[in-house]
Amino acid sequence: MTDNNDTPSKSAPENRATDGPFDDSEANPVRPYIDLGGIKILPREGLNLRLEVEEQTKRIVAVGLDYADSSLQVQPFAAPRSGGLWDETRVQLRDQVKAQGGRVEERDGPLGKELLAEVPATASEGSGLRLARFIGIDGPRWFLRGVIGGAGASDPEAGAKVEDLFRSIVVVRGGSPMPPRDLIPLKMPATPGSA
Repeated sequence: MTDNNDTPSKSAPENRATDGPFDDSEANPVRPYIDLGGIKILPREGLNLRLEVEEQTKRIVAVGLDYADSSLQVQPFAAPRSGGLWDETRVQLRDQVKAQGGRVEERDGPLGKELLAEVPATASEGSGLRLARFIGIDGPRWFLRGVIGGAGASDPEAGAKVEDLFRSIVVVRGGSPMPPRDLIPLKMPATPGSA
C-alpha cells in the first residue's frame, strides 16, 4: 500500500499507546473494565454511565459519562489503517456549530487540537449558549471522539479529570471490516450474575 499525500495524518498525543485511550491490544487484561462492546470503561468513584439510544433503531449511539461535575459523551468510529479522521471531523464540527448559530474556536489542548464551542442550549437546558469542548484521538484503525460539557469545558482542574477519564477508555475495534466513519457497535454492559 502506498502512502500518498492525500492521506490525512493521525492526530493523537505521542504517548497515546502508553497513556490512552488504548487499543484493546494495549489494555491491561486484569483491570475490571465495564464492557460496552466498542469501548470499555474503567469504573471509578463518582462516575455515572448512561447509554444514549437512537429512538427509531434502538441502537446505542453514544456513551455518556458524568464525572467531576462534567459530562463526557464518547463515540468510537472505525478509521482507515493508514490515516486519521480527527482533522476532517473538526472541520465538519466547526461548520455544524456555526450553522446552529454557535461560536467555535480551534485551540491546542492537552490531547492535541480541540474545538472550544459555544453551542445553543437544548430546550431542557434553558436559553442561551453552553460551552462544550470537542476532543478526538486517532488510534490504530479507530477514532475516539469526545464532547466535554459542564465544569470540564471551562475549569482546567475538572477538565484534567475528564481528560484522564477519556484517556482511560479502551477501544475495541474488532477484526471485521468496517467502512471508515462507521460507529463501532456499542452494547449494554452485562449485569453481574448474568451469563
